[in-house]
Order: sequence, then C-alpha cells, then structure tokens
Amino acid sequence: MLSAVSAGFFLVLIGMLFATIPNLFDKTVAFFRDFNLIQVPHLEGVFLPGPQNPRTIDALAVYSAIERFSLVWAVFLTALLGARFFLNSPRRSKAENLGNVAFWFGTAYVAQNLLIDVDSTDWFGFWAAIIVLIGVSLTVRAIFLAAAKLISR
Repeated sequence: MLSAVSAGFFLVLIGMLFATIPNLFDKTVAFFRDFNLIQVPHLEGVFLPGPQNPRTIDALAVYSAIERFSLVWAVFLTALLGARFFLNSPRRSKAENLGNVAFWFGTAYVAQNLLIDVDSTDWFGFWAAIIVLIGVSLTVRAIFLAAAKLISR
C-alpha cells in the first residue's frame, strides 16, 4: 500500500512542478539542447556531456526544479518513514527509506549549493557529489540495519 501511495505522490509532485514553474517543459528541452561534450575541469583530455552554458535562465529553472523536487520528495519520504515505523514495516524497508531520505535531502542541498547559489555552476562537481550521496545513502542503510540487529538481540 505504501508503494502505491509513493508512486501516486511522485506523479502528483512531477505534475505540480510543471504546473508551478512557468514553461518548465520548454526550458527543460532548451537545457538539454544546450548539451555538448565538455572538458572535465582538471582532467586533460576527458570530455563528458554537459551544458555549454550552465547559467542560462533555462538551466536555472531546471536546477530549481531539481532542488524543489528533491526537497519535497525528501519530506514525503520522511513522512513515509514515520508510517513505516507506525505500521511496523520490515527493517529492510525502513533502512531503504532512511537511506533515500538522506540521499534526497543531500541532493536538494547539493543542487542549491553547486548549481543555483553560485557564481559559476559546478556541473561536474554536482555529479561527483551525487555519487558521494549514493555512498552516504548506502552507509546510512547499513548503520540502521546494524543498529536494529543489535537492538533486537
């Protein structure tokens, strides 16, 4: 049941973003049309896809949508985690949910600090931080499972 609620909220959230951010679809298309192979800073000869002009109005709208989505989704997942504890869901479900909360709050923070509130967007730094957040999420899950196992003994 919680999975169905989660899927429904996800779709509503996407719809709300497109309804509240003017021309988000067009801005997203324009953002991706600006993609090209860009040299990764400090790595000579390494080129990865990225926006040629990462500070355009279209790009900032997409970054803002990413940050808003991440923040609202993290708050929803926090409420879902509370429901999992209340309904006595399995430990693995709680651990996964807790790891996801850490990831999405981290993503909102990173989007704000590396994409939006800076003089020059750090596109590749953002993706490096996302990879770190995946590791943080897995670590949070493992710590929760280890603690839950110790407590249940």
